[in-house]
Amino acid sequence: MHEEKVVGKVIIGLLKGNTRGLGKDIVASTLRAAGFQVVDLGVDVSPERFVDAAVREKAKIIAISISVNETVSFLRDVINKLKQKKLRDKVRIVVGGQAVSEQTCKEYDVDAYARDADDCVEKVRRLLNLQKT
Repeated sequence: MHEEKVVGKVIIGLLKGNTRGLGKDIVASTLRAAGFQVVDLGVDVSPERFVDAAVREKAKIIAISISVNETVSFLRDVINKLKQKKLRDKVRIVVGGQAVSEQTCKEYDVDAYARDADDCVEKVRRLLNLQKT
């Protein structure tokens, strides 16, 4: 069975205060292998940089890795910045990492939680299919 490649652009990075990037690097590589264009912002990325990169790159997905519990609340800033730019309905957010869960998605109005790299690819595909224009 041959799957058609999904074409899409994903902004990825570790949210402000997070500096261990191995998991993010694995997810970025897995997304690339699945046919996505990935813009890796690196570690300790501010909410503004995530949103600015999504605007600049015309990306429909922001993938945020969070492994430090104290930084989870910065997700609210990412959501608010997207709303300020009237992009919340156009840009989807996927989170992953030790400090987040399905509960985080409900609490912060995030679109999807990914358990691991393969799950992230699956969630990104699903989110992009939901927003065909």
